[in-house]
Amino acid sequence: MFVIRSIYVRFLSIVILAFLGVTLMIQSLPITTDTCKCEDRDIQHEKFHSSFREVTSDKPKLAILVPFRDRFDELLRFVPHISAFLDKQQVPFHIFVLNQHDRFRFNRASLINAGFLQVKDQFDYIGMHDVDLLPLNDNLKYEYPGEGPLHISGPEFHPKYHYATFIGGILLLKVEHYQQLNGMSNRYWGWGLEDDEFYVRIKEAGLEVFRPRNITTGPENTFLHIHDRLHRRRDTTKCYNQREVTRRRDRETGLNTIRYTIVDRKELTVDTVPVTVLNIDLECNKTQTPWCECDMKTDSKKKV
Repeated sequence: MFVIRSIYVRFLSIVILAFLGVTLMIQSLPITTDTCKCEDRDIQHEKFHSSFREVTSDKPKLAILVPFRDRFDELLRFVPHISAFLDKQQVPFHIFVLNQHDRFRFNRASLINAGFLQVKDQFDYIGMHDVDLLPLNDNLKYEYPGEGPLHISGPEFHPKYHYATFIGGILLLKVEHYQQLNGMSNRYWGWGLEDDEFYVRIKEAGLEVFRPRNITTGPENTFLHIHDRLHRRRDTTKCYNQREVTRRRDRETGLNTIRYTIVDRKELTVDTVPVTVLNIDLECNKTQTPWCECDMKTDSKKKV
């Protein structure tokens, strides 16, 4: 009987010691809970994005304006490429993707007008930049165009367009000059000609178009043009009297007549590069530009 009691006492002592040991181990561990301090996390998220909305530098600040619709794969290539390219030049910049959110035909010029009005108070100059054109030559300097518009993708270097008055692709302008020109025409729904009309505005204002110098590369290796024309056919449809109207100088529309709504603003990163996406609804005055929508069936008799 004594032996059984002794074994029982010893067993109980071991259990008590084990319990105390486990308790001490648990107390020594860091206390955690399964609740999320979502408010604190939201504040940190907002601070993170706020940190890259403002470009802090003594140098002139560049807003890269990228007119955009349904070109996400090209955007994924464009953002890290242009970021690395401009970082080499120590250009303070931020990328704004001007995403056309409405149902109308694509309007590159109006998107740039809308984007300009959103950034003009925070930046010194803008870069009107096609998402499918990537600079390869490091001597293509995205410098402040103080004397006049700086056309980076000159006709002697562009992979596709080589006429002397071409100013498409990549064009830099200081804020004051873009305001002086009243921006671009809002009449160009669909693809083409908005740059040609803008060139006339520049010339009539007495401004000179400058282009990079000492470029030894040519059309085949100065830029990489990543547009797939078979996969993404350009909207070249002409309906109503579009062809006639858009081949004339527009003295009525521009920054002072653009009508649009910023649906929302998204801050994101692409390969660690900060990007602001502005989802934009453009308005169309169908009395002035009915070709913002071309119905192939009902408008077939109205085409020119």
